[in-house]
Amino acid sequence: GQAQKSGKMLRAGLYARGSTGDQQTVPLQIRALREYAVRRGWTIAMQVKEVGSGASERQLREKLLESARRREIDVVLVWRLDRWGRSVTDLLATLQELEHLGVGFVSLTEALDLTTPAGRAMAGLLAIFAEFEREILRERTRAGLAHARQNGKRLGRPATAAAHAAEIRRLHRAGV
Repeated sequence: GQAQKSGKMLRAGLYARGSTGDQQTVPLQIRALREYAVRRGWTIAMQVKEVGSGASERQLREKLLESARRREIDVVLVWRLDRWGRSVTDLLATLQELEHLGVGFVSLTEALDLTTPAGRAMAGLLAIFAEFEREILRERTRAGLAHARQNGKRLGRPATAAAHAAEIRRLHRAGV
């Protein structure tokens, strides 16, 4: 692989995440990531451990991306794609940003290495799946709205102040 980049060692940012229920996998992830980085001859510039639900905002992941934006790391190393991305769309957005920054991305479990041509082709497939995911969400939303309308639900913003206008005027006149 390309351990060298214009003659200097690649600086790796390691990212491990466990859900609140499986915190004990985080040290295992870190160990595997460190061993991989050493095998590739990379220096470990940053190591991020995150524990939390998949839905919670990933502040530490954002820190890692900030380091990438500042060109402090050359490659992001993760244990598995589902540890990194919240959805296919989110995964793709971050991978495209890293690619744009010239920062590599490697996922150990899927053997996905975006520093190689084959890995980049794989990312192209992810783009297709992300579009598919967005289309499914759009369809579900449309179906849900149609279903709600059929059941006589009023959609859109609730009428708030307008509904209370008469009451507000009456209270105002009463000096409230």
